[in-house]
Amino acid sequence: MFVSDNLSVNKQGNLAIGGVDTVMLAKKYGTPLYVMDEDRIRRDCRIFQKSMEKYYDGQGLVCYASKAFSCKEIYRVMQSENMGIDVVSGGELYTAIKAGFDVSKACFHGNNKTNEELQMALEYGVGRIVVDNIYEMETLNRFAAEKGVSAPILLRIKPGVDAHTHNFIRTGQIDSKFGFALETGEAFDAVKKALAYENLELRGLHCHIGSQILDTQGFTAAAEVMMEFIKQLKTELDYETQDLNLGGGFGICYTEADDPIPYDEYMKDVAQVINGFCEANQIKRPFILIEPGRSIAAPAGITLYTVGSKKIIPNIRTYVSVDGGMCDNPRYILYQSAYDALVANKAGEPKTERVTIAGKCCESGDLVGENMPIQPCEPGDIIAVCATGAYNYSMASNYNRLQKPAVVFVSGGTDRVVIQRETLDDLMRNDI
Repeated sequence: MFVSDNLSVNKQGNLAIGGVDTVMLAKKYGTPLYVMDEDRIRRDCRIFQKSMEKYYDGQGLVCYASKAFSCKEIYRVMQSENMGIDVVSGGELYTAIKAGFDVSKACFHGNNKTNEELQMALEYGVGRIVVDNIYEMETLNRFAAEKGVSAPILLRIKPGVDAHTHNFIRTGQIDSKFGFALETGEAFDAVKKALAYENLELRGLHCHIGSQILDTQGFTAAAEVMMEFIKQLKTELDYETQDLNLGGGFGICYTEADDPIPYDEYMKDVAQVINGFCEANQIKRPFILIEPGRSIAAPAGITLYTVGSKKIIPNIRTYVSVDGGMCDNPRYILYQSAYDALVANKAGEPKTERVTIAGKCCESGDLVGENMPIQPCEPGDIIAVCATGAYNYSMASNYNRLQKPAVVFVSGGTDRVVIQRETLDDLMRNDI
């Protein structure tokens, strides 16, 4: 019935997440409201970790890709679960540091890191800086020399693999702003340059082929390509790759049309490629890193809205307007991303209407979704949009001077605020 197994209908006929009544949460905290199931987050972290132990003898690290959802509390959760993290900005890194996260277990990404960000990574001892281009490599080497340290790096490689996903979220092909291309010899030359710098420690390689991938073919193809490159580096440069970071991109169920495979299957199929290649070619298996983000955060989260107006245009469509929209979930206007939605206070009833859920922003394209099946709804009802834990809060904006919603974590039947709702004064905090 639901796209996530942490959702249910309680005795009151209301939607519950992690056993907590969402209608009660909406009344207690107001809407729009992000709700995250902490127990589900921890469960999925452990699934990835167990598969790492199973297929790589524990010689690896699962790094939560925090661009999906970043705040102090999620870093505290990751720390307590012995996870690594990946960060893509000084802001994410600083948040992790302030939360007490051990950033020696962090990978720092980005195609255009600022000087300040690179210096911050060195100052706080980030475990792996993922170098994207030669300019960054040269800059990082200079900063490391000035500090008298050796910077641990991975090189981001474009394996030339089509991820079979939306063009905007494909990052492994040659025409991408990220990384060094294999086909042109650019990646091989980058390795030679990295090995020549005195203040860089080349730990290994990184690749990422895209996001919301629902099969294993792209991942296994990328693994094959990367292992062939590792073999080439050993043969031609006598360089043995210590780390291989295979990125993330594991797909989840947003609607009934999505059919993701279990995370363990991703790990199993890729491990067969890597372990088989190492055995056949007498290559030491590198330390394996993966970076799930969406697959940990998205299924754990929902967004709650209150219905305002309902506008029926005969033979055209029905608009149901809510008190949020593109400011708290820009993914529909960006990618036309599909979601499942329901009326939280009528969760046990059948979905007999099809509506367009519209936001309150002054934009015609401010929609949460079109032609969405939903229970009959009226002003004052609570609508829940599912699987919004990733790339919703993290991409939220203050367009139209709207305040960002609060984020509430539920765990073991209890609820707590982890990010406060913005106030009107917050909107003007930096105004002069």
